[in-house]
Amino acid sequence: MAWRQEARAGLNDIWPAALAAVPIGFLFGALAAGKGLSPLEVFLMSALVFAGGAQFAAIELWAHPAPILALMFSTALINARHILMSASLAPKLAGFSRAQTFIGLYYMADENWALAEKRARSHPVTPAYWFGMVIPFVGGWLLTSTAGGVLGAALGDPRRYGADFAFTALFIALTAAFWKGRVTAWTVAAAGVASALAYRYAGPPWHVLAGALSGLAAAWIAAGSIHAEAERAGAADGPAA
Repeated sequence: MAWRQEARAGLNDIWPAALAAVPIGFLFGALAAGKGLSPLEVFLMSALVFAGGAQFAAIELWAHPAPILALMFSTALINARHILMSASLAPKLAGFSRAQTFIGLYYMADENWALAEKRARSHPVTPAYWFGMVIPFVGGWLLTSTAGGVLGAALGDPRRYGADFAFTALFIALTAAFWKGRVTAWTVAAAGVASALAYRYAGPPWHVLAGALSGLAAAWIAAGSIHAEAERAGAADGPAA
């Protein structure tokens, strides 16, 4: 049946990202356990929040009593990208019911968003394809983060094994999939430098805002420069007066 083929295509596309997210899930669960969260609380946070970057930011700021305003601000800032991501993806979900759209976008992650955008270039994004990606990815995140919460005490600080780099490596892979030459290079460079400097001198979550604004500015300037070059080239190649 067509839906089985679509679901299989979604599974085939998502499994490398789901596999790469395994150490990230373990890392989050272990860090959360180190801050005093029980395995059940880790599971509920992963199921209800389901936002890796925001979850890591929340755990980094976690204290007793919890800094509610700082947690709200940092997680809202980090997750603001989902507004643009869902806006770009929504027109491609024409075959979805309202319930499928709401549930599907609730569990949208950077990985399945990027894969759906890539597929939309050549195929329609069907509910079977989307949930063929989302269900195993969400299931894997719930399983590994909860397992990390259970094993956290035994693992100690997982960052000593270099597991924290898995999060960075996954986003490098996603960025590479959307590489468009000079515009992407300037955008990534500006966002990376601004984010690193802000993290060093201002701390989280300001590095997220600094990186986002600098990346947007660099993309706008680089795209404008390329457009101007194209116009000059077109004028030079045009018919003589």
